[in-house]
Amino acid sequence: MFAAALLGGGLALLHQARWRRLIVALGFPLSMLVVLRAAALPAWAWLLPLALLALAYPRRTWTDAPWFPTPQGALSALRGWAPLPSGARLLDAGCGLGHGLRELRLAYPDACIEGIEWSGLLARMAAWRCPWAKIHRGDMWTQDWAPFALVYVFQRPETMERVWAKASLEMAAGAWLISLDFEIAGQVAHTTLPLSRGHSLWVYRLPVSEHARHGAIGSIEPSKPV
Repeated sequence: MFAAALLGGGLALLHQARWRRLIVALGFPLSMLVVLRAAALPAWAWLLPLALLALAYPRRTWTDAPWFPTPQGALSALRGWAPLPSGARLLDAGCGLGHGLRELRLAYPDACIEGIEWSGLLARMAAWRCPWAKIHRGDMWTQDWAPFALVYVFQRPETMERVWAKASLEMAAGAWLISLDFEIAGQVAHTTLPLSRGHSLWVYRLPVSEHARHGAIGSIEPSKPV
């Protein structure tokens, strides 16, 4: 048992994210503790963690991206590439616990930031962690994206085509679509920003026609950060 715990600790060092190392390192000891204590637990006790999981992740949630927090500092350089006027409305589509909301606020402190989350539990926790943001409990796919100058997503690779189709249909010319880690097949990104630990940020801008260029959202030409 001791050797297995040491092996788990060694495997944990292979992961870069601190929380992943913690999960791997504690996985075997916690599993053994549960097994050893299982005989003393009533049968219904096993339903409690399942009920909590169902509360946090309703069945519909699994068709989209599972909860995965936006890394700290992931959006720090975004404003230099996607400038927005003061008071612009931003949306974190699938905001989870609010990690992306916090990063958006650091990048755009003068913006009006909103989030939408299907899980009622996660939506309430995001509202508690980010009281300055407006949090909606609902479906990101049925919400209208038209009012937003920028939409941020951290989705699955297979849903990115749907994300682009929705953005193209609803968002204004010149609006920004930001994707963490996953590109949109067949679309040319405005820029791609490499991040630490293998992450990358894909910055897309909705096409701006010549006659509408001066009235588009965020019509300030983006400048490269110094």
